[in-house]
Order: sequence, then structure tokens, then C-alpha cells
Amino acid sequence: MRDPQNPSEADSCHYAFPLPISPVVDPNTLELIRIDILPTGLDEKVKPLAPWQAVGPNEYIPEAQVLRTDLKPLHVVQPQGASFTVENFSELGRLIRWQKWDFKVGFNQREGMVLYDVHYDNQPLFYRLSLSDMSIPYADPRHPFHRKAAFDLGDAGAGIMANNLQLGCDCLGSIYYISGVLSDSNGNPVSMPNVICVHEQDAGILWKHTNYRTNRAVVVRNRELVLQTILTVSNYEYVLSFIFNTAGDVVYEARATGILSTQPLDLELTHTPHPFGTVVHPGVLGGFHQHFFSLRIDPMIAGHSNTVLYDEAIPLPRDPVLNPHGVGYTIRHTPLTHSGGYDLNPATNRTFKIINPSVHNPVNSSPVGYKLLIPPMQGILADKESFHNRRAEFADRSIYVTRYVDGELYAGGVYTNQSRGGQGVRGWAERRDILAGGDPVVWVQFGINHVPRVEDFPVMPAETLRVMMRPVNFFERNPAIDVPPSRQEVNCSVGLNGKGNGKGEDDMAGRVGGLVLGGEEGRLSAACASHGGA
Repeated sequence: MRDPQNPSEADSCHYAFPLPISPVVDPNTLELIRIDILPTGLDEKVKPLAPWQAVGPNEYIPEAQVLRTDLKPLHVVQPQGASFTVENFSELGRLIRWQKWDFKVGFNQREGMVLYDVHYDNQPLFYRLSLSDMSIPYADPRHPFHRKAAFDLGDAGAGIMANNLQLGCDCLGSIYYISGVLSDSNGNPVSMPNVICVHEQDAGILWKHTNYRTNRAVVVRNRELVLQTILTVSNYEYVLSFIFNTAGDVVYEARATGILSTQPLDLELTHTPHPFGTVVHPGVLGGFHQHFFSLRIDPMIAGHSNTVLYDEAIPLPRDPVLNPHGVGYTIRHTPLTHSGGYDLNPATNRTFKIINPSVHNPVNSSPVGYKLLIPPMQGILADKESFHNRRAEFADRSIYVTRYVDGELYAGGVYTNQSRGGQGVRGWAERRDILAGGDPVVWVQFGINHVPRVEDFPVMPAETLRVMMRPVNFFERNPAIDVPPSRQEVNCSVGLNGKGNGKGEDDMAGRVGGLVLGGEEGRLSAACASHGGA
């Protein structure tokens, strides 16, 4: 329901006015089967419908706010253009080259953005990278909330839900946009403009060292290339990005924002703790739920002869000869011989790696590889016999490893809508295929247990999760050693505290945009301003 006091506002936050009814419709005939009345108290009891009790709105649109006025413009400027190039490799596919990286970008109905043939310095790393599936099971056990579990990719589609990204809003700086073409339910083409934005960004310091003997510092900034797509799936937005840097790292980042999927609550219970959610507005409950993402990694680390293992740091027992002071520990390597599901273990710093045992690093003869840095998560809390658990086959383990089989692309199975389970990654892993000498596929799960806050309403600040793929003994030294150091005459930073005589008096040698700068810094900043910055 929209705000009854402002019913003409099409963008009114109707999640602040949830109604206690749930229509059930036959999707084949579009006939109304029944209307469920929702429980609005602290238990499963359903009360007779009563007249709506008035509450105020809770809007997110800017015209409903008193906006801050002290934020000054922040410009991302590249006067010489971007450092990446884009070529067509098919009618819709794009080949991107940036800082020793080259890879192909595709876009489809279900997964949205997909990367192929990822290379660094002409070395093969990944054959295919994609977000395979998502599941958001809710925790309220009462009818009909017990059915609430969304598969945003399998049920809806990351491609068809993708936003038309806008210049200066969703991406900042010098932006290249990639569009797509999908199909509707009748097979007709649907144009999807600006579904991926490509841009560079500064991400802080990449590496630095100060020689304490000479006080000379060398610092290199972390330049990143970002490929971003954004989904709107009813109430939630997901900002999904592949991020590359100059040190050979690949990051997959997921940001959850948008609006909580709310449910009605008796107004008199607004100040009463609820067993299945958080009260975020008078008469409005934000239910507890979990978000699970499954990233599919089809590797080709220095070729297709890959295997998967995990390392653990193991303390050594005290020994009067080898470890008399009890400080020693070593690293234990455990290869994965069969397909299966595996977990992180922070107590042993368990770290999964994809290696090529037939290619060795010339410095130390270790097999070349990439490790996976995965945020820990709490697995699905619905019990094993529940449909939540049976359908979300990827939500119980941080890692699944399977042997490659054509068509096994989606962790939840080809058809998630009304699935009974058994057709996804858990079932494939249970085949216990031999991995040695095979072609492994690694499925990385990550997510959050979302206990809503009042601060998440009427729209939630983004919650960010990152999975990093980082080289291990792949290169002969730091691959970013050749990145030019950061210099003020290039990046055109300006100082806000003028250089004076130590008594607070400013040296007026340079002034840019009302800022008082001193000496050489002032002259360099003025020079930057004259040619537009860098």
C-alpha cells in the first residue's frame, strides 16, 4: 500500500505499509485460488481482519528528505582517457585488455555477466567465471511465510533483472558501457542497454616501503579495473562486480542494498521483541533471513591440468631439540582426491588453492597456483529435511569441488522454481568423482545472516562481501613491481593545510579552488589545474 496521505506518489515506499493478506494465484490460469490471512502477532495464530490503523510513511526518495548541503563535488577525472581497450569478439561479446590482463565478457539471461578466457601477461588463469546462483531463505516458520525462499538467479534471472546503468550515478569516472540482448517468454529479442559498466578506480596503497636508513619512500597505488552490473529483484538490489588489479588479483564483490522484504505486525507490538524479526517501523517487521551466493570458478591455471588442495597452519608439539620454546608451526597440504563439499576452518587458517602440478615456479619449484580468500559464513539454518535446505544445495558448504561435466552450470540446478532438490551441486559432488588428472570446477559459497536493523530501513546501506583469487607461486616476484610509483605531479593531489612559518600563517605561493598551498606543492597543484588534473 502507498502512503494514504500521499497516494499520488508512485515512488512511495510501500514496504512501510505491508498488508496482512497474501493472494494465492494459479500461474497457469492466472485464477485467484484463495487469499491467505497472515499472522501478525508473536505466534502462529491468525486474527480476524480489522480496519487499518494509521501510521506515518518512511520514504527513501530524496525529495522527501532534508538533504545535506556540505558535501562538495568529488570528481574522478582521466584527462588522457582510460587505460583499458575494448574490442568486439562477437556480435555482443567484448574483449577487454587492461594492464597485462585480457578476458572476454558475455551476458546471458540467467547469470548476467560472465567472463571467459581470463589471462594475465598471456598466462591462462580462468576458463569461465560467473555467479552461479543465489538463495535467500527466510526464518519465519509460520504459514505462509515458511515458503519464503527466493532464488534470484534460478527463479528470476540476473540478466533479465539487470539495471540500465546511468552515467555519474552507478559508476564514476570514464565509463564504458556494455549492452545485451535477451529474449522474452515468446523468444522475441529484448534490448538490455548499459547492463555492465567498465571503469578504473583508485583503491588505496598497493605496496610501499620506506628505507629507514635513507627515509626514501616508494609507494604504488592500487589501480583497479571494475566490471559492474546491478540487479533489482523486487525489493533488493545486488551490486555485483569483477575487480582486477595490477598484482594479478581477481576479486568478486557482491553488495546487498535496496529495501527489506517486510511483513505486517500488530501495531501494539512495535516495542515488543519479536522471535522472527526486527521491528523497523511502527507495525512493520523485517524478518530474519540469510543470503547465499555461489561463485562458479572453472580454472585453467597455466593450462587445464589443475587440481585443488587446502593448506592449514599446524602448531608443532614441543620438542627438546626441534621446538624447545614451543613457537614452531608448519603448513600441512591436503589434496582433494574426490569431488565433495568442504568447509573453511579459521582455527587452522584453512586456505583452498587451485594449482597446476605440472608447471613449477622457477624460483622455488612449487606448483603454480591461485588461492581463494573466502569470507566465512554461517551455513543454512533450515534443517536438512526442509525444502529450504533441499533446494538451496549450495548453501551448506563454503566449497564444493566437482569434476567438469557439460551443462552443470547452476549450483541450484537447472530449474529452481518448485524444485525438490537433488539436481544441483550437492548431488553432483556426491558422485565422488576422482579429481586427479581431471578438470575440476570450484564452487565458492559466501553470504550473510541478515538480522535487520532499524538502520536498514527504509533503504539499507550496502553490505559488502568479497571473494579474492590471488596468485601463489605463480610469478617470479611481485607482478606489480613495474607499476609507476605514485607522484603528486601526476595524481594532482592538493594540500589543505598551508605551509607557513609554524605559527599558523599560510604561504600564499599557490592557491587552487580556494585552498591555500605552499611552495613547490602549490606550483605543482597549479600546474595540474592548468591541464585538468590526472
